[in-house]
Amino acid sequence: MSKIDKVLYTGKTRTTGGREGSAKSDDGRLDITLSPPGSHGKGTNPEQLFAAGWSACFIGALGHAARDRHVTLPADTAVDAEVDLGTGAGGYSLQARLTVSLPGVPRDVALDLVHAAHQTCPYSKMSRGNIDVNITVA
Repeated sequence: MSKIDKVLYTGKTRTTGGREGSAKSDDGRLDITLSPPGSHGKGTNPEQLFAAGWSACFIGALGHAARDRHVTLPADTAVDAEVDLGTGAGGYSLQARLTVSLPGVPRDVALDLVHAAHQTCPYSKMSRGNIDVNITVA
């Protein structure tokens, strides 16, 4: 397990009502309604939030890897994230797929960047060994 020596930022939220409730950040910048996955509610769900957070973080890690290798990321770099909620022998679980799009970057370079990003992205570190993850380059 990785230990933090210096905290750089702490995200703080308060959630009430579970999957049919709401979540607000302490600074007021996040204020969302929650709805269960697949429902017709007006809110988002934790799986969508996890997918959005991971894909944003992964793009940041791609940027670090690109700078280290003196590669310019395309302006239209994108990560499509899918997070599944399911059941199995151990009860409820998640699994995820990330599809990374690096238009114009040679495939071997893109694969190297994605591998490096997956090693350094905090969300990837958190998921490694805990959920099934599949990462591909579009």
